[in-house]
Amino acid sequence: MTPARTTAVAAYATLGTVWGFNFVFMHMASAYISAEQTTLLRIAFGLVPVVVFALVKRAFAWRHLRHTHHFVVMSVLATGLYYYAYAAGTYRLDSGIAGALSGSIPLFAFLAAVVALRTEPFTVRKAAGLAIGALGVVVLARPWAAGAVDTTGVLYMLLGSASLGASFAYARRFISPLGIPAAASATYQMVLAGASLTVVTDLDGITAIMDDPLALAGVALGLGAIGTGLAFILYYITIARLGALTASTATYIPPVVAVIIGATFLREPVLPTTILAIVLILAAAGVIQMPFSGGRLRPGGYVRKREPRTCSTNTEA
Repeated sequence: MTPARTTAVAAYATLGTVWGFNFVFMHMASAYISAEQTTLLRIAFGLVPVVVFALVKRAFAWRHLRHTHHFVVMSVLATGLYYYAYAAGTYRLDSGIAGALSGSIPLFAFLAAVVALRTEPFTVRKAAGLAIGALGVVVLARPWAAGAVDTTGVLYMLLGSASLGASFAYARRFISPLGIPAAASATYQMVLAGASLTVVTDLDGITAIMDDPLALAGVALGLGAIGTGLAFILYYITIARLGALTASTATYIPPVVAVIIGATFLREPVLPTTILAIVLILAAAGVIQMPFSGGRLRPGGYVRKREPRTCSTNTEA
């Protein structure tokens, strides 16, 4: 294996692990500050490495300002709403369950591509994948055990996954054709999201997290600088060296990592239903992303068609 590929594989593995730790850091912050405040701090500390990386790459250009309206949309879908929904969901759930639900991102990304772009063939195989994923979410939520899992927390996690999934379709249609470097577009959307959150977030009590140095480090360094800023750089390296399709499979790692860390450090219970749900959700994501021939669903039946190899960008958890 060449040094360049070794570096890329290491970046890939580290990326998935970092994303998995993010749920633990959000869980740690829940005892001190609100989900909105956690989201704001995450963006603020995560922005620093991204800006430095963009400057090194000389990614910024004044001509990009004419596309601000697109970055505003992305600041909501791929940053503000996505980060807030995940924080709000993790506040209400065990970090392992929250992490497991993040495995639904590829499912929503596919749905967004089908609905908004109409470029993804909706095949029998992919329909089955969506059904398996939905079953995994139901198993994880355990509606038959009233009060066992916070339904609101589950809905927040699904909202976050849906928001990020929609951002993929929007970026593919409106951002990608512009040829703007990823480091620049990520910076613009994070700045806009941070500015908006600063206006609407109640900052009263945000300093309470300083009472626990470990929780503060978890949010500032773990969730922000590393889990958001460094994660973007690792994802960038993975895409450049291994390709976007391979990079997108890094989303399979965080659910497993989150469950292991939650059980090990937070003493969260790991139920058989949790393991089964993770298997179902990740299997569904794999079925949907795996390129091979299938039948395109149409009124009155389906026809065989070879599916194009697709890829998407991602900034998980």
